[in-house]
Amino acid sequence: MDKKKMNSARLDSARTEIEIMKICQHPNIIHFIDSYENADNIYIFMEYCEGGTFFNYLKKRNFILKEEVAVNIIHKICMAIYYFHSYGITHRDLKPENILMTSEEEDADLKILDFGLGKIIGPNEKCSEPYGTIIYCAPEIILDYPYTKNVDSWSLGVITYIVLYGRLPFWDKDRSKLSLKVTRSNPSYKVYDGLKISDEAKNFMQNLLIKDQYKRM
Repeated sequence: MDKKKMNSARLDSARTEIEIMKICQHPNIIHFIDSYENADNIYIFMEYCEGGTFFNYLKKRNFILKEEVAVNIIHKICMAIYYFHSYGITHRDLKPENILMTSEEEDADLKILDFGLGKIIGPNEKCSEPYGTIIYCAPEIILDYPYTKNVDSWSLGVITYIVLYGRLPFWDKDRSKLSLKVTRSNPSYKVYDGLKISDEAKNFMQNLLIKDQYKRM
């Protein structure tokens, strides 16, 4: 990363990402190897995942996975989130673009990466700074309320919905209208075009996509 093209906030973000990756040693979190910084650049060395992003993995499958495939993927994401939350780390930008696949095979393993927006939030601590990609943002972020690590749970709910329904739970081209949908509307859980989604999967998503962060799974 060229330091001359980075402002102070981006530099801090890169250094935070390095420190978080040093802490996180989990099979479903990108493996940090080493880092090096000189006057001009910051270098981060991490494992190579030849399968590309989870977004591209989904795109090749028309953004819909069978539930028996999806459950293994979502379980691995859950385990990684549980792991870094246990260290007080909140990712704050979970999305398919920030997950890598180890191969292009159906049963590929996955690795969460990009902790550039990650933050350590204590058990009784809240955060108020804005972050992330709006379509994956929890309502409390959009409403500018103090938030907890449960923002990652919301993002997990959005990812799960995409994987099973092949579409976003909330969408509008207009950013203001999209914000209103995220904060006030509920997604549809009706199945269409022969989709088969179990009641357990719907219940899982409904408990993650709860507007009230204190009631959210």
